[in-house]
Amino acid sequence: MPKKPNILLITSDQQRGDCYGFEGRKVKTPHLDRMAQTGTRFSACITPNVVCQPSRASILTGMLPLSHGVCDNGIDLDPAVGETGFARRLASSGYSSAFIGKAHFATKGTFAPTGSPECQYSSKEFGDDWNGPYMGFDHAELMCMGHFHKKRNPMMPPSGQHFERWYYGHGERDGQEVWDLWGTELPPSTGANQTWHSALPEAWHTSTWVGDRTVDYLRQHDNNEPFVLWASFPDPHHPFDCPEPWSRLHHPDEVDISSTHKMDLDARPWWHKASLEGEPQMDDPELVEFRKTGSRAPVQSEAQLRDMTANYYGMISLIDHNVGRIFDALDAYGLAEDTIVIYTTDHGDLLGDHGLYLKGPTPYEGLLRVGMLFHGPGVPAARIVDDPVSTLDLAATFMDLAGTEKPEEIQSESLLPLVAGKAGASRDVAYNEWNLAATRCGVPLNLRTIRTKTHKCTFELNSGAGELYDLSNDPGEMTNVFEDAGYSTVRKELEDMMRARPGKILNSFADPVGAA
Repeated sequence: MPKKPNILLITSDQQRGDCYGFEGRKVKTPHLDRMAQTGTRFSACITPNVVCQPSRASILTGMLPLSHGVCDNGIDLDPAVGETGFARRLASSGYSSAFIGKAHFATKGTFAPTGSPECQYSSKEFGDDWNGPYMGFDHAELMCMGHFHKKRNPMMPPSGQHFERWYYGHGERDGQEVWDLWGTELPPSTGANQTWHSALPEAWHTSTWVGDRTVDYLRQHDNNEPFVLWASFPDPHHPFDCPEPWSRLHHPDEVDISSTHKMDLDARPWWHKASLEGEPQMDDPELVEFRKTGSRAPVQSEAQLRDMTANYYGMISLIDHNVGRIFDALDAYGLAEDTIVIYTTDHGDLLGDHGLYLKGPTPYEGLLRVGMLFHGPGVPAARIVDDPVSTLDLAATFMDLAGTEKPEEIQSESLLPLVAGKAGASRDVAYNEWNLAATRCGVPLNLRTIRTKTHKCTFELNSGAGELYDLSNDPGEMTNVFEDAGYSTVRKELEDMMRARPGKILNSFADPVGAA
């Protein structure tokens, strides 16, 4: 058996930190609940960025977005930077490295070929026998589509990657090409934004495919060498189009919707309203898609929000089901005693908080905070760590597990001392940052968010505005105390933390505070 532990990172996409059964919400996640009961969870973990590409690049590289250069969707991670991440460093130290599922290190929707296997134009240049390497992973099984929007997806073979070729390679069912059920809706419908019961069979769903391919990888793995595997589910990202029976698992009348689902823009900093009303300057397809599906979701009735939440929950439960299948495979193939399993996500979802939906430049806890679970040999059971940490800390953690030295230039710090409860191990602050041009939301924004155990502050550096919440006394983030004299000392402490941000910032990003 390998002396170094196997490392299995399982991620979802856009899963709120409170949307687990053990968090108290009425979402059915029995396997993740068991993982938390028999392992260690981090209750104050945040994402380094509130959209997909930057946060995923941070998980891989261990760097904050303004250090690795991906500060927004539509910006590809430089492969040379990706090669410095945990996958290549562990592969160089004897690990078998693999990625299965939605990578989103590069942009799918482009105007011209970019050379990336994820690009809609370049992907066809990677033949059926291509399985990596990619971004430091020696083995790759990718999906480019990921989400079943109500339109014919352009990623049909020869474009696309492993999932697309599998998906469109199936035959007929009852005289109908099953893949043509993409985006097909089953009744009833409340008209909730981007929400429907999908007619696509569960067996064809992306979550099932990621589960199948992960189980197969574990079955074929040579136990004489350790592996590091990232299994990446593309849900519960919008559209909320769960297949039956999972879309019916949570009754809309019984789900717990956001308690702050009334829009309150007058009580928020200026950019909340401006980002909803501004006219984006669209110059690439990723941003065009955001204009259609991003944070500008129309106002939803309570019935629609319940329908949306129920289907969102169903997508999480389907992932949970596949997590159970993966744990069964670890047991069946004799890998459980040597494998550390980590479950997390890239970012959350607003899901009605303050009348907002999906994601955007409004880092409320539903969008910022994410779940993170550790399970495996040496991991304490039923342990909860409430120190503020970040998913970018996974890179250093994996290097620590592998006995590999981490690069000096990354901001990632190993979580193992916190998992073990070592004396003196603690964290004071976690960072989130986003530098937006006017293309995304119509106004340029330079945002830095500082999260401690008790407070959270977002600084908009271009204007000097901000929002500060006392999370201990105001967990719903209803009262912005940024200008409250009674919080001036706290604000100054958080601003000092923001200015002391570790690591370099790329010269291409203007930084009014001169942090370096």
